[in-house]
Amino acid sequence: MVRLSDEEVIPNEKPHNPNGTSPSLPLPPIDHGKDAWFFLAACFVMEALVWGFAFTYGVFQDYYSTLPMFQNSNNIAIIGTCAMGIMYLDLPIIFTLYRTYPHYQRLGCALGVLTMCLSLGLSSLSTTTTHLIISQGIFYAIGGSIAYSPCILLMEDWFDQRRGFAFGVMWAGTGLGGAILPIVMETLLDRYGFRIALRGFAVVLFVLTAPLVWFVKPRVPPALRSTGVDGVVQQQARKPRLKEIRFLWTSGTFLLFELFNMVEAVGYFLPSIYLPSYARAIGVSSGSLEALTVILFNVASVVGCVVMGAIIDRWDVTTCILVSTVGSTIGVFLIWGFSVSLGPLFVFAIVYGLFAGSYTSTWPGIMREVVRKDGAAESSMVFACLAAGRGVGNIVSGPLSEALLEGMPWAGELGFGFGTGYGSLIVFTGVTGLVGGGSWVVRRVGWL
Repeated sequence: MVRLSDEEVIPNEKPHNPNGTSPSLPLPPIDHGKDAWFFLAACFVMEALVWGFAFTYGVFQDYYSTLPMFQNSNNIAIIGTCAMGIMYLDLPIIFTLYRTYPHYQRLGCALGVLTMCLSLGLSSLSTTTTHLIISQGIFYAIGGSIAYSPCILLMEDWFDQRRGFAFGVMWAGTGLGGAILPIVMETLLDRYGFRIALRGFAVVLFVLTAPLVWFVKPRVPPALRSTGVDGVVQQQARKPRLKEIRFLWTSGTFLLFELFNMVEAVGYFLPSIYLPSYARAIGVSSGSLEALTVILFNVASVVGCVVMGAIIDRWDVTTCILVSTVGSTIGVFLIWGFSVSLGPLFVFAIVYGLFAGSYTSTWPGIMREVVRKDGAAESSMVFACLAAGRGVGNIVSGPLSEALLEGMPWAGELGFGFGTGYGSLIVFTGVTGLVGGGSWVVRRVGWL
């Protein structure tokens, strides 16, 4: 995307001075200023609510499995897989539509918010898991993607030198939402049941996200973009061209980064899913303490995302990925693998959240690297494809984890956490995390 610089101005559409010349309107500054920070704050809250709710599905899955109308169904897990996976996988399509019709980004954001709220309302009327898959799974995910995508696409309008930091702050919203919303939803489900809980959250979601649409806006107003100021906005408004996505099959740099990104994603989601059940396996009997492991992981990822976002603007991307990889791998093998009590498990949740949770904050560096080597590549499409790759990893991790735990291998045969029945899962998570940092090695041998 080509943007106007801070020093440029845009002409007012309606001249008001007697000489007939158009007075100039200064553009909001990039990387600073109240408009940029309001935009970033809106993106942070949107991220926290849209993705935070998707991360509550473990709570819903436990609850649905206790209800007579759902407990005999084998498809309950598909609901959460659809919600999370589709929000990753459909981004290339959503981004293409928004880039083809940029004037509709704000309207699309509003329609996405309405779709999310409506889907939750319809979910409250469900009587079968098929209804839940369609409403809470598919429609919520599509609405979330439509509402969330303008935050990504417009980020480069507002942030340049501090873009990595801005992305890190926005992605920290997922950790905050993932820490708070599961507690809120568990309380609502226990007290009021899923029908009232979903309707109530739909109302809250609308009240909190609808005002954000006002702040999720381009730096140059759409009405002025159509005038083609200095030829800049004409370039933004044109339809995407094939050469902008040819990096998908021609860029070895992108393909290597994407490969490592997908491998890391296969293992990344497993601890947040299985930490509560692992806590039970080592003798923790309090449900609140079991849930605290996931809360600590999500809170730590808030810090990790912001810090990694700040350093990705200054360091080489493979160095940043190495930091994330080393921290998460050590955490898995040396802390989780030897955790047989709650204290070390809490330490692992924090360490893993800090390092593994920051992996996506390296994406701005990957985007920058791919665009630098393939000048025709469009950075937002690089992001969309990285997200889709992570979605593939998310979907694959579900059945893989079930296969890894079948029969509880190594239970009683090995010591410490490796002998709890979760040993194969621990090793798999550590190995995928280690391979996810392969770009650092590839850089050193000259392939990047």
